[in-house]
Amino acid sequence: MRTFLTLLFATSFCLVQAQKTKPAFWLAKTTGKLPSLSYGLGEDRLGGTKIGYIESNVLLKVIDSTKDLYAVQLSKYHSAYIEKAYVKPDSTTKLKPFYLTSSFLAKGDTLYDLVQIRMEENLPYKSWMEIEPARIMVDLYGVQTNTNWITQLKTLKEVKNLYYNQVEDDVVRVTIELKHQQHWGYSIGYKGKSLVVQVRRQPVMPDLKKMVIAIDAGHGGNNSGAESSKYHVVEKEATLLFAKALEKNLKKLGVKKVVMTRNNDTSFDMKDRVLFLQQQNPDFLISLHLNSSANSNVQGVSTYYKHIGFRPLSQALLKQMLTLKLEEFGNVGNFNFTLNAPTDFPNALLEIAFLSNPEDEKKIMDPKFRLDVAKKVTLGIQDWIKTLH
Repeated sequence: MRTFLTLLFATSFCLVQAQKTKPAFWLAKTTGKLPSLSYGLGEDRLGGTKIGYIESNVLLKVIDSTKDLYAVQLSKYHSAYIEKAYVKPDSTTKLKPFYLTSSFLAKGDTLYDLVQIRMEENLPYKSWMEIEPARIMVDLYGVQTNTNWITQLKTLKEVKNLYYNQVEDDVVRVTIELKHQQHWGYSIGYKGKSLVVQVRRQPVMPDLKKMVIAIDAGHGGNNSGAESSKYHVVEKEATLLFAKALEKNLKKLGVKKVVMTRNNDTSFDMKDRVLFLQQQNPDFLISLHLNSSANSNVQGVSTYYKHIGFRPLSQALLKQMLTLKLEEFGNVGNFNFTLNAPTDFPNALLEIAFLSNPEDEKKIMDPKFRLDVAKKVTLGIQDWIKTLH
């Protein structure tokens, strides 16, 4: 009995010691192609609900893991998840009890307004758009403010006001008020120890002939998309036909430049499409797809957006598409689609009709319908541009 108790005590002691020595967290840095943070473990066919893309080389405090994800502590009351493939251990950085922000600078160059937020470390952040009034919001995690100096230069053309609030002990919220109601996009990332928000300016005289328009023909190559059951129309082939019809119609109007993510049946990774589009820097993006449902009675047209500031474009497209006597499937927000995720430029996804519905399928196969769709999308774009002020 004494031997058993001695062994039990020794085992318990070892377990306690192991728990004491097991680290509560470890440090890492983001890495790879467009890493993104997610709110939780929920998923749909497009993945989990994303907070947004985040820069590479951002310091993370890893506190737990699942099979494919790491849980990271952003601040005392905020956590997130990130795919393991986008995390690399960091054994050189020593975590400080807290980090400080310092001076802010807002200025304009020849193309953009730039908001620079000085930081002690490249820490996680979240950004989003608000409307009425139009604002870009940024939460900085794991920081306390020591910002007593916010400089705004007269070279600014889109940023109206810049200020912050310490909303939690270790969360600083930055507000960037805009002059125009329509969000025209922004990019966010670190340059050295400054988090820089590059704000796009709305064109002074919005004119299609002076714009660069990107068109994405959904799917392609080894990603076929949906297929109709009766005539076996393949989505990747049909979307390319619709995209080329739209390209031709826009060029007829004298659009400055049309950027196509693909011109043939080629494989193009979704994140690579985002990176390609960021390099091309279009004024806005239209992504074309065809819908499908297990219920063949479901039909109609729908448009999709993720960021509330880009909703007006999707609404204008849907309004014009409905004049083709298509059923309305709706205008869908916060959509978890890769090409809706960038904040860099306005974007909208158009699901033209349902391949799985017999009536819609006949329309999709009709060359005249493709021309009609191109004209209606163009009119929707023009209607949206008319609202800019």
